[in-house]
Amino acid sequence: MRNRYEGTLSKSAINSRTMSDSAIIEAQKAFLSKVYAWMLSGLLITGFTAMFALEWGVVQSIMASPLAFVLIIAQFGLVIALSGWIEKMSVQTAALSFLFYSFLTGLTFSLIFLMYTSESIYNTFFVTAGAFGALSLYGFTTKKSLSGMGSFLFMGLFGIIFASIANMFIASSALNFTITIIGVLVFSGLTAYDTQRIKEMYRLQEQGDDVATKGAIMGALRLYLDFINLFLMLLRLLGGSRN
Repeated sequence: MRNRYEGTLSKSAINSRTMSDSAIIEAQKAFLSKVYAWMLSGLLITGFTAMFALEWGVVQSIMASPLAFVLIIAQFGLVIALSGWIEKMSVQTAALSFLFYSFLTGLTFSLIFLMYTSESIYNTFFVTAGAFGALSLYGFTTKKSLSGMGSFLFMGLFGIIFASIANMFIASSALNFTITIIGVLVFSGLTAYDTQRIKEMYRLQEQGDDVATKGAIMGALRLYLDFINLFLMLLRLLGGSRN
């Protein structure tokens, strides 16, 4: 997100010299706690929406109509809007957009209950939560800069996208397995990388509640996407198919 929030980072690097190390750590923890709160809210909405959609038969209606395609387009649109124009949004619009995105993701996620057993979904969720927590903690506590990983991780991300599109036509099980393994590595790396980047946005709290809240929502979206995609990749490896 190269915008006002990223620009604040360079200024913060200078201003942070006036703060003690302990004060900086406390400010980073406070900001990340807001980010995690938004992220958790999004995950809860996604999870409950998926379960209720299955219970009420909404998932079957989605499969029997073009709605699934519409949902995917809407999700991409909201991600682009939040990533590119969140600084121009009001806090209420940014918050509602993130929560609505979580709801739409829950609708599309309901499809996995038809593909995998409930037990394997829940088990994979807890594995993902544990891995995500450890990786995010590493990103927060490590003194080593992870910025050098960024270009490689994003190259890997684009590689996954293009390979997945190609495999829709090739239908290669070997390529699918390779994509999954690389996906686990990429989203694991992004979790640590994004956490380290987000913690350096703590100075947004000095710019006022609105700026800090929108920054927290943007950070939550990044980590939410890391968690969701890591979960999906692990589910492809560990999930038990209903077929």
